[in-house]
Amino acid sequence: MVERDRKPESPDASSRPGFLQMLGSVAAAFFGVQSRANRERDFRHGKPVHFILMGLGFTVAFVLILVGLVKLLLASA
Repeated sequence: MVERDRKPESPDASSRPGFLQMLGSVAAAFFGVQSRANRERDFRHGKPVHFILMGLGFTVAFVLILVGLVKLLLASA
């Protein structure tokens, strides 16, 4: 049986995501707005360890920013 409804992949979808694409994907996923096409590209062509490390980096940065904001607000009160 031939699958005719399947669209051919675009040229950039067949290659591994670059650093900026991975950074954008992790940021979008971090805030819950990742597109289906990017998520599928990441799962198909990306290395999990890269996304895990970037996710951990985003989490650490997010926590440090929150701690800094709280300290700044408490110091001015």
